[in-house]
Amino acid sequence: MKTINDWLSEYGESHQNPTNKKVHFVCVPLIFFSVVALLYSIPFRFPLAGTGLTLNVASIVAVLIAIYYFTLSKSLSVGMALFSLLCLYVCHIIYNSGIAPLWAVAVTVFVLAWMVQFWGHNIEGKKPSFLKDLQFLMIGPAWIMSFLYKKIGLSI
Repeated sequence: MKTINDWLSEYGESHQNPTNKKVHFVCVPLIFFSVVALLYSIPFRFPLAGTGLTLNVASIVAVLIAIYYFTLSKSLSVGMALFSLLCLYVCHIIYNSGIAPLWAVAVTVFVLAWMVQFWGHNIEGKKPSFLKDLQFLMIGPAWIMSFLYKKIGLSI
């Protein structure tokens, strides 16, 4: 079984170009958010008695994602869980704002961010990692988080 360092190292091989890295630092979190938003848009809502909170598909999947990241890195899973909570909070705001349907925001962000990602890989001259292994779709956000951890002096 690969360690988190194995995954991050292999992911980093196709993300060496400075422009492609910058693209990923913006687009990977946006894509992660857009997937959370699409899941949040599914009309399943279950009120949690006495809390004012509602359980939905996105929050259930967020728990499963947190478990996945926990199996790779306990410390990195904390940052990913916090980012997931932030995404859920932003979804809640957009969903209740009436500005635009959350699903429409999610689809727009998803499509635009992927277009920019493929442009970044064109500059890099390498195919996206997920074409080799779909699990890299989950490693991308952890790769970004690992850079944030290093910047503030935390170990992964």
